[in-house]
Amino acid sequence: MHKADLVLKNGLTFEGWLNELIENSGTKATVTTITTGIKPISSETYENSSDPHAWMDANNGLIYIENIKNALIQLAPQYEQEFTFNYGLYKQQIEDLDHEISTQIAGIPDSKRILITSHDAFRYYGKRYGIQVEAVLGTSTDAEVQTSDMVRLNKVIKGSKVPAVFIETTVNPKLLEQLAKDNDIQIGGLLYSDSIGDKDSPAPTYLDMLRYNTKTIVEALSREVVIGDAEEENQANNFILFGILAAILIGGFLLVFRRLNQA
Repeated sequence: MHKADLVLKNGLTFEGWLNELIENSGTKATVTTITTGIKPISSETYENSSDPHAWMDANNGLIYIENIKNALIQLAPQYEQEFTFNYGLYKQQIEDLDHEISTQIAGIPDSKRILITSHDAFRYYGKRYGIQVEAVLGTSTDAEVQTSDMVRLNKVIKGSKVPAVFIETTVNPKLLEQLAKDNDIQIGGLLYSDSIGDKDSPAPTYLDMLRYNTKTIVEALSREVVIGDAEEENQANNFILFGILAAILIGGFLLVFRRLNQA
């Protein structure tokens, strides 16, 4: 940090530790906030705080890369042509992906466009692409889970018959696994939220991450809800019980009818 010429930060309260690191390092680097120009989504829990996961909206990604390009040109103006050329290529790739994501999400049945995850990292994604987002935790992975959160999510799952929930690469999956088990639904897959994957993962770049997440979400939410073995057994037992009750009622009716005729 001390030797750096340029520091890029996300801002929107994402890097609580970074400002202190910059100050303590004594660096003379230019510090650029690359979310400048993005309309933030305010936190529903913390006052004067914003959801920092703005990159989940590919359209916001265009603002990120423009801020990065401008910061690089200011740092090394002799390479402005190269920076601008590469920016133009990447801009087109992000625009194409933004359209691709919108098209794929539109293929999910309206009633199934509900994304349930570990923590609140997908609000920008949901707002951009038309999908309802629900999470166990808030925007911070350090938040405490409340009983009311689990009750709320159980109601959402039962009311909307959501076929799957999703775990994240940076969050302990136990709560989501328990939620899926309690409701006899599937884990839809693993999503990347606070970081991309390593080079051997399906999400080694920003574009790959958004494309992989979208593919995982669409495939899981487009499935028909499968009734679990336990529910099938309960339904079978209910049919048997109804059959026995019906037989008793019919038998009683016939018995009364016969006695009336004999009388």
